Amino acid sequence: MGTLTRLTSGGQVSIPKEIRTKTNMQPGDFVEVRLDEEGRIVLTPKKLVDASQSYFWTEEWQEGERKADEDVKAGRVKRFKSAADAVKYLEDKA
Repeated sequence: MGTLTRLTSGGQVSIPKEIRTKTNMQPGDFVEVRLDEEGRIVLTPKKLVDASQSYFWTEEWQEGERKADEDVKAGRVKRFKSAADAVKYLEDKA
């Protein structure tokens, strides 16, 4: 069972601190409000993304991020001490 909270005359409700903490909600964050099939009110925390950063959240970019994470975990990476070392490595491979 959840925590009981009261609706104010302005239509506001307080989200309990425990839930705000677990969902990493901060003052000023947005919350999507919808009614589910059973008539329940569902609140979903949302974060806004700056338009200049929106490419990062596309499915295509996120798939690349997942692949990169897998490569790192599997040890399929090479580290360099400098950019010049990385360029030399790439030139030698060509």
